[in-house]
Amino acid sequence: MALLINDRCINCDMCEPECPNEAITMGAKIYVIDPDKCTECVGHYDQPTCVAVCPIDCVKPDPDRRETEEALYEKFVEMYFEI
Repeated sequence: MALLINDRCINCDMCEPECPNEAITMGAKIYVIDPDKCTECVGHYDQPTCVAVCPIDCVKPDPDRRETEEALYEKFVEMYFEI
């Protein structure tokens, strides 16, 4: 599943530069994750880097975007290897 940043976000700027898919951007009030770009770092790292660097644990699974690891990997392949 894709990830989301909840309203506990303090805009610390830790997550955005760590995202290899450029899925994290500043929203109206807090950072947001584009679910179409989020692969939970599948294809890049063993765990989502945004989760690892968040000092207040506000990056959580998005219950509305449940995706298997295989689906996340397919999204990664489409983003980086499909023409």
